[in-house]
Amino acid sequence: MSGGTTGEPNAEEESVTVSLLSAQRSVPNSTSQVAVVGANVCPIESLDYEIFENELFKQDWRTRGKAQILQYICMKWLLCFLVGLIVSIIGFCNNLAVENIAGVKFVVTSNMMLEKRFGMAFLVFSVSNLVLTLFASIITAFIAPAAAGSGIPEVKAYLNGVDAPGIFSLRTLVVKIIGSISAVSSSLLVGKAGPMVHTGACIASLLSQGGSKKYRLTCKWLRFFKNDRDRRDLVTCGSAAGIAAAFRAPVGGVLFALEEMASWWRSALLWRAFFTTAVVALVLRAFIDLCLSGKCGLFGTGGLIMFDVYSANISYHLVDVPPVLALGVIGGILGSFYNFLLDKVLRVYTLINEKGIFYKIFLACLISIFTSCLLFGLPWIASCRPCPADASEACPTIGRSGNYKKFQCSYGYYNDLASLIFNTNDDAIRNLFSKNTDSEFQDSSVLIFFITCFFLSIFSYGVVAPAGLFVPAIVTGASYGRLVGMLVGSYSNLNHGLYAVLGAASFLGGSMRMTVSLCVIILELTNNLLLLPLIMLVLLVSKTVADAFNGNIYDLIMKAKGFPYLETHAEPYMRQLTVGDIVTGPLQLFNGIEKVSNIVHVLQTTRHNGFPVIDEPPLSESPVLFGIILRAHLITLLKKKAFLSTPDQTGIDAFKQFSTGDFAKRGSGNGDKLEDIGFTEEEMEMFLDLHPFTNASPYTVVETMSLAKALMLFREVGLRHLLVIPKISGRAPVVGILTRHDFMPEHILGLHPLLARSRWKRLRIRLPSLRKIF
Repeated sequence: MSGGTTGEPNAEEESVTVSLLSAQRSVPNSTSQVAVVGANVCPIESLDYEIFENELFKQDWRTRGKAQILQYICMKWLLCFLVGLIVSIIGFCNNLAVENIAGVKFVVTSNMMLEKRFGMAFLVFSVSNLVLTLFASIITAFIAPAAAGSGIPEVKAYLNGVDAPGIFSLRTLVVKIIGSISAVSSSLLVGKAGPMVHTGACIASLLSQGGSKKYRLTCKWLRFFKNDRDRRDLVTCGSAAGIAAAFRAPVGGVLFALEEMASWWRSALLWRAFFTTAVVALVLRAFIDLCLSGKCGLFGTGGLIMFDVYSANISYHLVDVPPVLALGVIGGILGSFYNFLLDKVLRVYTLINEKGIFYKIFLACLISIFTSCLLFGLPWIASCRPCPADASEACPTIGRSGNYKKFQCSYGYYNDLASLIFNTNDDAIRNLFSKNTDSEFQDSSVLIFFITCFFLSIFSYGVVAPAGLFVPAIVTGASYGRLVGMLVGSYSNLNHGLYAVLGAASFLGGSMRMTVSLCVIILELTNNLLLLPLIMLVLLVSKTVADAFNGNIYDLIMKAKGFPYLETHAEPYMRQLTVGDIVTGPLQLFNGIEKVSNIVHVLQTTRHNGFPVIDEPPLSESPVLFGIILRAHLITLLKKKAFLSTPDQTGIDAFKQFSTGDFAKRGSGNGDKLEDIGFTEEEMEMFLDLHPFTNASPYTVVETMSLAKALMLFREVGLRHLLVIPKISGRAPVVGILTRHDFMPEHILGLHPLLARSRWKRLRIRLPSLRKIF
């Protein structure tokens, strides 16, 4: 992290009634932010979303012609097209592989069930699930631990400015794709939507940096985006493409990136994200047409999680509103309880994962065996039901998909619980959403399925394998929604399938706390705009109820992992603090013309990434702040050895000796290291002119500015360093530097513990009032 400050002590009375601030102190800021990336604890740095406007950058822009600017703009659109094309191909292949692998498994098992070889059927089913889970966990644990989980919290943190190592590497991408296929095919209650978002972000990141230099998969004409700002935009488009490919929801993908993922947005980015998802939709449509001709094996003709179950007109009246409101309230309570349990389970899993790779893999295998036992054993407790005379498809269903699974029943009968639980997640959702099936399922079967999905999705998510939460949440919500519809019965005009859709919406709203994007995604899934008013209603109610208890699931996961995510709002106690109250020291800075030995010593003894540059006499009449220089730029200068024999400002021509490419941001983990540079004693006594390479227009705030205002500026602009300058002239030209770590509540409350006590008192006052409301 970057340097802090030395603040002058001022005498303040430590009284809650007079002031909640303790005396201002100079506390060394030597801590390093760490977070759990995948299953490993890694150091965390921030990204440079601010444009570094030094003289070299300005000269480069002045010399660019119209042709170069046009090429830069065209490359942005070309990369968006490539992201959409590649993500759609991977999304289709992902679905194709899952449907065929899982389909073969269910067909073989069902054939053995028809032959009354129940023991062998269970053995084949459980062993195949175990092998698939074992394969996914092994490649994740040994090759790319950052590929574990859904990846949405990591991508969201990246777009907020958190540089987690390895989350966008080529290894992570490959393991994410293969591991997701294997994990979903193994009948673990996990989804592929989250991994698809991470996959899209990985592809966008790799394309923006020109490929992977480590594996010699590079292309020079792709290396146009040599800064974090442009890469952030492309990663945002990649995350939107991931949702679009997972659900065939192009507009929903754009809104998901806007509402949930991005911390920074503008109209130009909206256009490029929309273009990217449009490419995804067109390519997927072409592939689905290919599958409709029967060339995709066991891949269903419904195509890529498309639940086209409500093509007919739907009529609902005022009497149907109370049950829908009840669905929203139940969804909010269940969603918040789901988040609470998942957070606790993930913390327990973290303790297990810390013991070593063997424990991670063993835990995944244990969950797989437990899941197989439940999926195969629970249908035996359900009674067989006679096939309806007016069934819209063959009854009983022989094979993989269908509403009427035969399982252990005799011919002419079907097992309704097996139709839900002994199936792929996509087929289970189609069965729950299906219309004109009000008498197909028993209350007890749907209740058992809901409880099983609720807890299995919680225990399955934390295993060391790529796993999403979107599809499990849809399955869980659809099951309880259909159960509510069965309980309401004839008192409502809505059929049970529609209640399942509304239940899925309410549970997603209660767990993920999104409204607009979820509404559009569900509309695109069900292919009926007439559901819009009811879906809007349940989403608004469920989100409002759930917000009274805890945060959304991805924010809780980010907090559990330790990502220093900056929220959109400031805590109330931040308005009682100024930036001068939290800056810490000691401050490391450089002169405009600095001795090489001093620079090397500071870089060796600190881990700061930004250093203020000041000018002192004779370069200026009095000490003044010239700007800020980055650690990576200093290492580049030392590597090029652009030294001066005397401390003169006109010693080198920076524009002839350097180019902007020398200071371009490289891919994660590919930067130069100080340890790789050797210096002679003569070189250590020479000087470096830092002026041409220093950002002379950094963002600064006066030390008396409200901490809440500084946080809003820091987050909205996407800063890595924020310089604090004194209010009174005559003091040092810079008081300190604020970084992401300085805005974390743990850091602030650690400096001012009285604020923590006051905060807890306010929470205890609020809780009784919330209990009265709910």
